[in-house]
Amino acid sequence: MLKISQKGINMPESPIRKLVPYAEAAKKRGTTVYHLNIGQPDIKTPEVALDAIRNYDETTIEYSHSAGNVSYREKLAKYYNNIDIPVTSDDILITTGGSEAILFALNTCCDEGDEIIIPEPFYANYNGFATAAGVKVVPITSTIENDFALPPIEEFDKLITPKTRAIVICNPNNPTGYLYSKEELQQLKELVLKHNLYLFSDEVYREFCYGGHTHFSAMQLEGLENHVILFDSVSKRYSECGIRIGALVTRNKEVIKTALKFGQARLCPPGLGQVAAEASLDTPKEYFDEVYNEYISRRDFMVSALNKMEGVYCPEPKGAFYTVVKLPIDNSDRFAQWLLEDFSYEGQTVMVAPASGFYATEGLGQNEVRIAYVLKNEDLEKAMKVLEEALKVYPGRKL
Repeated sequence: MLKISQKGINMPESPIRKLVPYAEAAKKRGTTVYHLNIGQPDIKTPEVALDAIRNYDETTIEYSHSAGNVSYREKLAKYYNNIDIPVTSDDILITTGGSEAILFALNTCCDEGDEIIIPEPFYANYNGFATAAGVKVVPITSTIENDFALPPIEEFDKLITPKTRAIVICNPNNPTGYLYSKEELQQLKELVLKHNLYLFSDEVYREFCYGGHTHFSAMQLEGLENHVILFDSVSKRYSECGIRIGALVTRNKEVIKTALKFGQARLCPPGLGQVAAEASLDTPKEYFDEVYNEYISRRDFMVSALNKMEGVYCPEPKGAFYTVVKLPIDNSDRFAQWLLEDFSYEGQTVMVAPASGFYATEGLGQNEVRIAYVLKNEDLEKAMKVLEEALKVYPGRKL
């Protein structure tokens, strides 16, 4: 028998995608499945991006620079400067999605066995990237009772060891929708300086902040110029998940220089994806106004519908397009699978992401699921009705 690597065995399954076979089986039975499990917006990609692909007239699709096309990096630097993030094109490394930016940062800043501290629940793939890089995730728990606000800084301090290399935040947060305030980031700044750590800031949902709340970037923290590494992506901002274009942004010259070695090893980021991403920077403001209003409408409807259900609590997300919801259930993995295997209401069911997969601490998230409000209101309304009916008859219901 050939042997599988221990790293491969340790690689966690995606809580978002592992239930796909059950969803496919449900669809084959004729059941309509409302996908609340994955952050795939149904928002139209900007026309300028689609036109750039349609009108691509080069006779050869060539390799780009390993750091990404110069024209795109220069244009992207202007975008950042316009939102008070002062960087140059030399501070930007274009990556294959935000995922590669995270992996490059881990491999650049951490050695095998080093540790990173992440408030949980967190984007589940951080676990996978850390496993691939041989890095240990040290979780610090935020709670739904506090709407998933940043845990006390003193608790972070207790977790720091000689192996700690970075603190990782996602702002606005996936999966909770929480938006970290400037004050919370200032607290992290002091901790980072005190222990000479990196601060990894995943800001791919920057444009999606609601209710008068504004985004404050970790790149705007004075005195952390060499400490902050920003992860970005066009996937959600322009509804372009499939073009796989992200970015690693930092003013730390040594980090960029070293990360570029990993960039050279994979040759270059996607060529056509960069063409679309560069064109997307010309997206008119009206596009974002429309998208913003659409997500506000979806969020408000969903939060209201969920909190009207018996035994359910849904915090109001301040950003992104996700929320973690507390349900009267015994086990979120079992519930999510039951919805797809054993339940339907008027020929419909819903697919949710078990929140247990967004925690690193064993046993947490058993009565929570992540819901992505990426469907139009008409479908969200049907999905909420299906979920309400499912909770009434679920065998593992708890009140």
